[in-house]
Amino acid sequence: MTLLAAPLTPDAGQARRWARDELAQEVYAEAEPDLLSRAVSWLLEQLSRLELPDTPGSRLWLVVLLVAVAVGVLVALRLAGPVRLRRRRPPAGDVLGGTTRTAAEHRRAADEAAAAGRWDVAVQERFRAIARALDERALVTLGPGRTADEVAREAAVVLPAHADELREAARVFDDVRYGGRPAGPTQDERLRRLDTDLAATRPLQDVGPVPAVGAATAGRR
Repeated sequence: MTLLAAPLTPDAGQARRWARDELAQEVYAEAEPDLLSRAVSWLLEQLSRLELPDTPGSRLWLVVLLVAVAVGVLVALRLAGPVRLRRRRPPAGDVLGGTTRTAAEHRRAADEAAAAGRWDVAVQERFRAIARALDERALVTLGPGRTADEVAREAAVVLPAHADELREAARVFDDVRYGGRPAGPTQDERLRRLDTDLAATRPLQDVGPVPAVGAATAGRR
């Protein structure tokens, strides 16, 4: 809405329409759908209950005030966004969860979970199959405390063509395992395809287990 181009003597209905049109803009909806939708609903409800003055100038200033409140909510949500994201970031943990299964056993567990529609389990087992297969090929070194992100970064050193897919797979694993996000057949199929592609890809260098990225860099000095 452009207030300068609007008539300066709106009636009550026009004032309400202006406020609704302004608050319905996409920029507000993109900020925080759940919280902002509740704020907008509350503002519109209060607006519908108000007995607007008959003075045109008073009605115009009421619209300006409501828009200013909406903009203030938007700014607050924008500023608070990074804080919320940091709080929601899932903690790191042992990717294998203390298990000693082979890659084939993890794949079998993933297939059984997928057949039963237990997609959260299927996705976790699928990534564990990927991690264990890389370990069996001596492309990464698994041990207590190794995280999905560490496995992905280490594997990307010798399998750079799949670096993006590895990073995304690790993110999905962490989101499901530690972030409580539900998985589905799409995520499971993506990890299944990555497992197959990695098995068919020759590493960049056949040098045995790849050290941690920081150690590898230090060794070149």
